[in-house]
Amino acid sequence: MQVYIMRHGDAAIQAASDAARPLTQKGKDESVLMAQWLSRHEPKIDHVLVSPYLRAEQTLQVVRDNLTLPIQVGVMEALTPGGDATFVADYIRDLAVLETNAVLVVSHLPLVGYLVSELCPQEAPPMFTTSTIACINIDVAHLKSHVEWMMSPSQLMFAKDR
Repeated sequence: MQVYIMRHGDAAIQAASDAARPLTQKGKDESVLMAQWLSRHEPKIDHVLVSPYLRAEQTLQVVRDNLTLPIQVGVMEALTPGGDATFVADYIRDLAVLETNAVLVVSHLPLVGYLVSELCPQEAPPMFTTSTIACINIDVAHLKSHVEWMMSPSQLMFAKDR
């Protein structure tokens, strides 16, 4: 099973609360760039999990506009910045056992890094810039998982300039 872990796009600093911070135009643009790049890899995502915070939900909408995703979305309180990476990783492993093809998770720092480490215990929590996506492969049959790749908007823009 593939797990695509995405940090939300760049968000405004000022808002009524942390949960209410909206995406900036840069956040929208970078999320579009990442979604279009990911769509070229034709992921067969059949499950989506998202934080209830505005910037994560807006990032998911931008991704949905550029990538085929299932209509139903699981909004999880455990995906907020201080959420429970162990709980989320266990939930994702349960989906893997149920023969889910691929899951897209849209969340926040520091949770996205901790989630990578929970799913791949041999990995230290990686740093995610905004809109970065990490792809983890979970091999249920052999009880193994590893990071296949990690891509950021700046890496894609740098590659275009070459």
